[in-house]
Amino acid sequence: MKVAVLGGAGFIGSAFVRELNKRGIKPLVIDLLTYAGRLENLKDTEHEFIKADIRDPSTQEFLDNVDIVVNFAAETHVDRSIYKPQDFVTTNILGTVNILEAARKFNFKYVHISTDEVYGEECSDEKSPLNPSTPYSAAKASADLFVKAYIRTYGISAIIIRPSNNYGPRQFPEKLIPKAIIRTLLGLHVPIYGDGKQERDWIYVEDTAKIIFNIISKANWKGEVYNIPGKQRANTLEIIKLLEEIMRKEIKIKFVSDRPGNDRKYCMNTSLSYEVTPLKEGLKKTYEWYVKNEWWWRPLINDKFFKEDEPWKG
Repeated sequence: MKVAVLGGAGFIGSAFVRELNKRGIKPLVIDLLTYAGRLENLKDTEHEFIKADIRDPSTQEFLDNVDIVVNFAAETHVDRSIYKPQDFVTTNILGTVNILEAARKFNFKYVHISTDEVYGEECSDEKSPLNPSTPYSAAKASADLFVKAYIRTYGISAIIIRPSNNYGPRQFPEKLIPKAIIRTLLGLHVPIYGDGKQERDWIYVEDTAKIIFNIISKANWKGEVYNIPGKQRANTLEIIKLLEEIMRKEIKIKFVSDRPGNDRKYCMNTSLSYEVTPLKEGLKKTYEWYVKNEWWWRPLINDKFFKEDEPWKG
């Protein structure tokens, strides 16, 4: 089985590359290496690498003779989608359509990685309507619909997978958990949007990678949708409290204005059965990784989405 991992140098993509290596698979990794896609994320993995842009039609030719394409390549940070929504349209929608065209041409099986955010604030199962709130989730929902349209219109073999909020090693420090850890290690305050009671469902990234592999192994490739909730909902302030216990340090928080379009909660149900890493255990593993790997995050701390309290304001 030859597997291509698009966005394989990113956070979840690189975890999936490691999962494939555990199964004896050396994948083809295709990544543009934008700010969150880093070769450092692939350290000590077995892979073939091509630097390419999923928006570029010439990238299609790299997917000839592969069996399965797993697409993690996307703009993912909601703050950035508010700051510059056009990037999310071109990468998340047009880039996806470009890869779907390659699926028509080369007849590989396509795995589209989506997000729980496409459902909006309602507790949802795989058949629930899409109700996105932000430019990010709207772009992801649009891409999901293009996948469904290509299945119906062109008969491609594809599935859609929607994980909840991932956390763990190698997550770019614009996101809450690495930002809170790193800023506290540096003696800085941590900005908290609104009242800090926005609830998310958390899943450790290595669990996500394993579950995705298991889904692929059993899929019928008829357009099935699979939700992957972490089954561990906690709001921002609860995450901060857990991190304080793990780090044995006070986290200095600063409440700032809420992010525009910020959903109060995400909540998914699933038809799948699986085990996940307990939240506190996963946070402990995550903290210990960032402590031991300052070389990885130190070059990233000048990014505006790490430094500024309300970076979406431009």
